Amino acid sequence: MLGLPNEAYPFEANKFKLASGVELAYLDEGDKKEDAPCMLMVHGNPTWSFYYRNLVRGFSEKMRCVVPDHIGCGQSDKPQDYNYTLKQHIDNLEALITSLDLNKIVLVLHDWGGAIGMGLAVRYPEKIKGLIILNTAAFYSPRIPFRIQVCKWPVIGTFINRGLNGFVLAAVTMATAKGKSLSPEVAKTLISPYDSWKNRIAIDSFVKDIPVKDEDAAYAPLQEIENNLSLFKATPKIILWGAQDFCFNDSFYKKWLEVYPDAESHYYEDGGHYILEDCIEEIKMQIEKFLPKVQSVEL
Repeated sequence: MLGLPNEAYPFEANKFKLASGVELAYLDEGDKKEDAPCMLMVHGNPTWSFYYRNLVRGFSEKMRCVVPDHIGCGQSDKPQDYNYTLKQHIDNLEALITSLDLNKIVLVLHDWGGAIGMGLAVRYPEKIKGLIILNTAAFYSPRIPFRIQVCKWPVIGTFINRGLNGFVLAAVTMATAKGKSLSPEVAKTLISPYDSWKNRIAIDSFVKDIPVKDEDAAYAPLQEIENNLSLFKATPKIILWGAQDFCFNDSFYKKWLEVYPDAESHYYEDGGHYILEDCIEEIKMQIEKFLPKVQSVEL
């Protein structure tokens, strides 16, 4: 279906069978020796491990790079009767890192990956050696842009997300900065896992899982994550933020700076939500300089 590997994504995905029996796809590139430091990259919606391809190519010769596709995304299974919730995605990530025995982790977080990755982090704070934060959140916010609210509406939202593929297709044009665009090949590959009603189930489920009320499934786990962000005050952190993000806007950036006032931060006026598409060379340069500050990481 995806025509992978190819020039843009020259990686063979591994498969990990979860306790439920569904298979989670993930990349595992670079140094796999015991206790090697690992860059664990956690994607959001509607991306998948392809979004991190340039970081994998840039850093896998220097350290281990592990990049899962959440269930329902990328090359992972897309079961139709599944508990697509924040807690379940965290549980799946926990199962994967336990199976791989990852202990020296630099987390890279984007979009929903912030909540999922930090959900893992608060369970295993001793494993987390560094945080790389890219246009994401790991705390509750009442702010939901209207165009995303519409995608949460019963029936209509599902028709937009699964029937018209509206959420995925809109991201192709709206997630990059003004004056920038994805190449046709990159856009085609980003959306390729989501080519049918059936294969868009996780896209719809992620949107529906955005918590609004305290009784929503994601509200309690997200609150627990937020309450424990202080566990990482002494952990080396870098915030790399695209200014032109209609969803994760400056209010989220300012919140991260409030939570981690000592974090190194870089704000890109010419970057959008897909910061790794808009500003990849600058981002790689800043990560290259950041990693030596992380205990146990030697480049």
